[in-house]
Amino acid sequence: MSHAARLDAHTGDSGALHLRDASGNVVVGDGRRWLAPVIGADERLLDRMIPPVLDVGCGPARHVLALSQRNVSAVGIEVTPFAVDLARRRGARVMAGSIFEPLPGEGIWATALLLDGNIGIGGDPHALLERLSAVVRPGGRILVELSDPGTASATDRVRMASGTSAGPWFEWTTVGVDTLDQVAANLGLHVAATWFDEGRWFGQLDTRQTG
Repeated sequence: MSHAARLDAHTGDSGALHLRDASGNVVVGDGRRWLAPVIGADERLLDRMIPPVLDVGCGPARHVLALSQRNVSAVGIEVTPFAVDLARRRGARVMAGSIFEPLPGEGIWATALLLDGNIGIGGDPHALLERLSAVVRPGGRILVELSDPGTASATDRVRMASGTSAGPWFEWTTVGVDTLDQVAANLGLHVAATWFDEGRWFGQLDTRQTG
């Protein structure tokens, strides 16, 4: 099967897309949700977003697509080539690359998204939030999805996989909602809210206004 045909198969079989560790275990979330329309908790999360929006580790970019349907300016960034291809074939604006590399428009983004556990990208949540505090403009916000209270912090090596396609390996750390203050400490970020919605935990971090 060609690469393009596999992408078509992903669209038709949403359960095929997963984030997996080196043992082949599914690490985070429900891969079927990544290709499904945005509803419920995700839809309510969109109401908190201020444009322009940067979706970090966007995968097949369901949030970018949902925001475009609201006429909200949004762009995704993703390191996994087949996920970038799939997102673009679905009509999403997505940059290929890492959030830790130089990024066009640094300092202009009003909202950054770290959903589906993406606060763990890179294996160092503090370093990731420090990076985003430079990418997001003063007075902006970072919306994150977190693990349950009491979840022990753990770092794994993971990659996005679907069928015979797999992306590059990267470090991934689990962050419990009750540790968000600690992770964000000394970064000029304020934990504005945490909440529970449809079995999932979320948080909002606000960046400081200047002047």
